[in-house]
Amino acid sequence: MKFIISFLLFVHTIAFSTSPPDGFTSIFNGKNLDGWWGLKTEDPQKWLSLPEDKFKDKWDASQKDIKKHWRVEDNVLINDGHGLFLSTEKNYGDFELMLEYKTVAGADSGIYLRGIPQVQIWDTTEAGGKWKIGAKNGSGGLWNNGPTGTRGRDPLVHADKPFGHWNKFHIIMRGDLVSIRLNEKLVVHRAPLTNYWDRKTPLAKRKPLIEKGPIQLQTHGGEISWRNIWIKELKPACCDESDFESIFNGNDFDGWAGPIENYQIINGSIQCKKGKGGTIFTKEKYDDFIVDFEFKLPAGGNNGLAIRYPGKGNAAYNGMCELQVLDSEHPRYAKLDPRQYHGSAYGIAAARRGFLKKTNEWNHQEVTVQGSRIIVLLNGNLILDADLSITSSFMANKKHPGMLLEEGHFGFAGHSDPVSFKNIKIKRL
Repeated sequence: MKFIISFLLFVHTIAFSTSPPDGFTSIFNGKNLDGWWGLKTEDPQKWLSLPEDKFKDKWDASQKDIKKHWRVEDNVLINDGHGLFLSTEKNYGDFELMLEYKTVAGADSGIYLRGIPQVQIWDTTEAGGKWKIGAKNGSGGLWNNGPTGTRGRDPLVHADKPFGHWNKFHIIMRGDLVSIRLNEKLVVHRAPLTNYWDRKTPLAKRKPLIEKGPIQLQTHGGEISWRNIWIKELKPACCDESDFESIFNGNDFDGWAGPIENYQIINGSIQCKKGKGGTIFTKEKYDDFIVDFEFKLPAGGNNGLAIRYPGKGNAAYNGMCELQVLDSEHPRYAKLDPRQYHGSAYGIAAARRGFLKKTNEWNHQEVTVQGSRIIVLLNGNLILDADLSITSSFMANKKHPGMLLEEGHFGFAGHSDPVSFKNIKIKRL
């Protein structure tokens, strides 16, 4: 049975709740430290391979340590800023994790996934003294993934609440891919978690992540509190890039339909003929999917992505939506509605601007369509994260009858400009 995750599924039930949502199990009983032991930053494979007597000695010593530095008050786990990291006795593979935390000025913490560092938690203020190493960008990034610019290393947006308020994480890990929401905002989207224990080995030869490992609550530098720690174990899934299939062979329009005579193939890319247009689309239909591709805009170029297109009609209205592909900074578009610029769901939801490369340079874009939610990453930057089902205001008050379609074709909606697309691949969810 196909497993579909909606990042917004539980964001309202998590607040102020003491019972886990359906399908989730509490891994903190609200009373004591049962089910937990202590670890530091250490390779799980080393302690997993210990002889039984050596492992017992390590476990016993950790219990003494965590009882010194961790306590439970009013269903809340509290650490004094010192000691070993609280770690689950059970090891997890693929999972969905929800929890809340609250910290203080100067604190530095994180969450280890399968014993691998880490989902970063910062004091993100300038006074915290760590802006130079990334704190200015906010919490929630996979900080140990590598240098600045490494996918997932820094959060897509700053989502931290002020000190004194509870923050909420929603973390999904499948294979080596991690997606994270902090306070309902997407901060990491399908980023591979770097194998910290083999990080100095070239990527092509690096060992894969351990299949199962503990959840660890890191602490150092200041008091931190945790509550409502819930987990759902997921069936193992292969999540690497090999799951994508190419939907354009670079040579002809095999597998495509629509007015293909209005398009041409140039150097392995699909290009709309100047003065021509219309929507070409895959013969295959898709419900939930991720599409990854490159595109190049001429000056003033205009095109669009047809999402769940029914095969006829206007992609922007008869399909789920048309995601704009547009040279947004061209003078002719200076007075558009915000919902008409690049990456926007045309007439429905506005994308962030300022991340396009210069015209006639190749851009990289990834679009995730899951349920009624659309996420767009442009050149590594989050520009759209919208749930169309909750949209109530439309450009020119014109409604979109196809907006809630659950299945359809993927395609390109040409508007007379020679916009090019290449390396087009798709992954069903």
